[in-house]
Amino acid sequence: MSIEIRVPNAGESINEVEVGKWLKAEGESVTQDEVLVELQTDKASMDFPSPVSGVISKILKRKGEVVSIGEIIALIDEKDIKKNGKGQTPVAAQPKAPTPVAPVMVAPPQTIAPILEKAKMGPAARQMARQQPHEAAPAAKPQGPSQTAPSLPARSTAAGREEEVVPMTPIRRRIAERLVQAKTEAALLTTFNEVDMSPVQALRAQYQKDFQDKYKIKLGLMSFFIKATIEALKKFPQINGEIRGTNIVYKNYYDIGIAVGAGRCLVVPVIRDANRLSFAELEMAIVDFGTRAKENKITIDELQGGTFSISNGGIYGSMLSTPIVNPPQSGILGLHNIQDRAVVKDGQVVVRPMMYLALTYDHRIVDGREAVLFLKTIKDDVENPARILLEL
Repeated sequence: MSIEIRVPNAGESINEVEVGKWLKAEGESVTQDEVLVELQTDKASMDFPSPVSGVISKILKRKGEVVSIGEIIALIDEKDIKKNGKGQTPVAAQPKAPTPVAPVMVAPPQTIAPILEKAKMGPAARQMARQQPHEAAPAAKPQGPSQTAPSLPARSTAAGREEEVVPMTPIRRRIAERLVQAKTEAALLTTFNEVDMSPVQALRAQYQKDFQDKYKIKLGLMSFFIKATIEALKKFPQINGEIRGTNIVYKNYYDIGIAVGAGRCLVVPVIRDANRLSFAELEMAIVDFGTRAKENKITIDELQGGTFSISNGGIYGSMLSTPIVNPPQSGILGLHNIQDRAVVKDGQVVVRPMMYLALTYDHRIVDGREAVLFLKTIKDDVENPARILLEL
């Protein structure tokens, strides 16, 4: 008797997933909770752990196939499953929920480097070549709007040049849809300013050791910007609101999405009720998100919602950018690289660590005056950190 491995519930409003890379092949053994296959939805990628131990007798759904929630994707032979402590054989009623991987925010186009040595075919072409001696490739199934066609073979061109066609993942398709939605449905504008980071840097240098001794965590820059952003949102509530139909919804809570690096992708988990957290609690939340993102342990719920977002492209060296609002939010703050520049202070040319700030906002709900004053409020608070503590 074989145990049926079914696609688990992947979250609210998700009815289907795309089968990604199988980490186990037919005939291989797998232990309980060992990652069996990657599943992809339009919101996240997920590592799907095996609900039981055994030998994979049949893989029913291959990479690239779109399957429904609850559909059988593999069979595990239970005759090789070890008995549990009570001498009974475990059953696979419902697999454990998979571990989500955060959605990719930005990914460069996939390319293949010029071939210089013996390699003549790309990965897709080599895969098809391996299949040909055994059996013909199956005919492609009709593809609906939510389905993805199998990878196409590489197309050789001139010597040393090659192209490979691969289908977009559900995440990438969803990102494309959301970005186009933001561009077509919202009236997006971006305003810029610059901030002198020397006061914050001096404050961090003065209290860093005491802060670390007490909280066992470093005092970073992001907590200052979160605090300053919240104070600015209180003064300009429309930037923390959203358009819902023909209504404007003003929110008296502050759920701030923070972009954190996750190796192969960029994750934007949400810090709920950020206005109620201290500097230390904010830094702990950011570090926790960053650690769990790299371990693929951010949940889908943590990636949803949010009333405003902050994206720090400066950690990757970005000097200036125009971030795109994540609907239905009405604004996003972009932080950039800190660079020493010559500026005029009190009639004197001095060198200061300067950062460009960018605020992209939905002009349907936010007027230009409010957007400019919002960004200036953040600038004033960061350049005068005491204003943040005193909530001025």
